[in-house]
Amino acid sequence: MKLKIAGPELPQIPWEERPAGSSDVLWRYSKNPVIPRDLIPCANSIFNSAVVPYKGEFRGVFRVDNKAREMRLHAGRSKDGLSWELDVEPIRFICDNEEIARFVYGYDPRVTWIEDRYYVTWCNWYHGPTIGAAYTHDFERFYQLENAFLPFNRNGVLFPRKIGGNYAMLSRPSDNGHTPFGDIFYSESPDLTYWGRHRFVMGVTEGWQSTKIGAGPVPIETSEGWLLIYHGVLTSCNGFVYSAGAALLDLDQPWKVIARAKPYIISPQTYYECVGDVPNVVFPCAALVDSATGRLALYYGGADTVVAVAFGYVQELVQFIKDHAI
Repeated sequence: MKLKIAGPELPQIPWEERPAGSSDVLWRYSKNPVIPRDLIPCANSIFNSAVVPYKGEFRGVFRVDNKAREMRLHAGRSKDGLSWELDVEPIRFICDNEEIARFVYGYDPRVTWIEDRYYVTWCNWYHGPTIGAAYTHDFERFYQLENAFLPFNRNGVLFPRKIGGNYAMLSRPSDNGHTPFGDIFYSESPDLTYWGRHRFVMGVTEGWQSTKIGAGPVPIETSEGWLLIYHGVLTSCNGFVYSAGAALLDLDQPWKVIARAKPYIISPQTYYECVGDVPNVVFPCAALVDSATGRLALYYGGADTVVAVAFGYVQELVQFIKDHAI
């Protein structure tokens, strides 16, 4: 049976054909990185960012670490998903709660369309790292909501539709530091304020994902299940190494793992992934998908310094998971 992919067609998806002789399930854009570390004057680095289709073009929320090494979120726009313009000033969230609005830092955003607006989640400081949430209609005005969880938590990723009538999110409970552990959990909310029904999804295994794991882009709905691209971390003799892998989750009960690939799908191998402020990092935060062709453009941070893109097909990723399941 042919794989079906939920969601709109995206004929303008950024794309480059697989290089001759390559058998990799994902392949890198030949002109990476698409966003250099100094695209705007204040930036020390720009990485781990989220993009979505918007009115025939593309919009996004970008992590910018400025020259004071403050972590900020900036809005950006692109006609083709490859050449980007970023706002020089960080996002100023509109919030009617003074305590929640005390914005200390924000990093590693994700963006998803649900029903009638775009929701943004990110790692937000509130007495420790937790999951901030906001929405926007136009990427000009952003309205901040209640934080989703208590500290300490990271990698909050919303599903692109309600499940059982509730909003659903993946997250990675952690600690106050550069967490040396972490598993993926699932939570639900009727209103994006009160969260519960917490369920364990999956934890670390061996090799490239033996230290910690965390959800990456918004899960992709297919007839075979939710395609989840996630990051995994290996502790080497020279520190953490971040790679990306893939799994299939049950459509109705996403805390149930259908299959999970043992090998990574992409790991730090190029210069811009291995050399930067934090060496040896591939950190996926966004994926564009054309439901008609199955084409996928995966946006990821390279070495905590730049934004890069890799390409693939949803159908091939799903088959890769099945063929290489743990």
